[in-house]
Amino acid sequence: MRFHSMTSSAGVVEQPFTLGEVPGLLWTPEGARGTRPLVLLGHGGGQHKKAPGILARARRFAAEGGFAVAAIGVPNHGERSTAPEFDRLAAEYRARVAAGEDTASLDTALYTLVVGQTVADWQAVLTAVQHLDHVGGGPVGYWGMSLGCALGMPFVAAEPRVRAAVLGLQGSPVLTEAAARILVPVQFLVQWDDELMPRAQGLALYDAIGSAEKTLHANPGRHGDLPRFEVDDSLRFFARHLG
Repeated sequence: MRFHSMTSSAGVVEQPFTLGEVPGLLWTPEGARGTRPLVLLGHGGGQHKKAPGILARARRFAAEGGFAVAAIGVPNHGERSTAPEFDRLAAEYRARVAAGEDTASLDTALYTLVVGQTVADWQAVLTAVQHLDHVGGGPVGYWGMSLGCALGMPFVAAEPRVRAAVLGLQGSPVLTEAAARILVPVQFLVQWDDELMPRAQGLALYDAIGSAEKTLHANPGRHGDLPRFEVDDSLRFFARHLG
């Protein structure tokens, strides 16, 4: 892991890094020493690790929760090179959404292109970050909406170091098997009028999650209308389960 710089603002230190070909960001409370809980943030489709929502959540989680927080750029997004096949599928996906057509087959194709690499990337970054003296091997949480949920579910299901997850804005049937293997506490978010992920599919995916402790948060509004107060609830959820 190679760090490129360090900046500090409002009590939070931000450090861009690369691990092999994976670009990422690490946020920690200013003056952090010793082991602390770590929250991993998965960004949405068409976004990147410095999307405004990611930055706002990361800084709040670090400043108010005392957590270390990490985000990475997933394949075919942000700084990472884009495969021609991904570009083609993404363009077709946007066209179908605009036309109000079904996108299920494209969801599966896009997911298959990136999921395996993303799980491996997250596992490698998690290992590297936990070797840092001011992060350590404490409990780990994962937060991801939309694409961040689609790529995060297989990671949470496969990674025993993750102890709790906030997921949502997703309902692709291709995730059902991974959802069934998730056994940690989950908070799942649904937008009731989501134009990208039909309500019935989101509720079905929530139902498929194998956790004995899972909570559904349903709010009115479209895909991009997630209420800001859900950040407060996510912070309380991770404080409760990660300490």
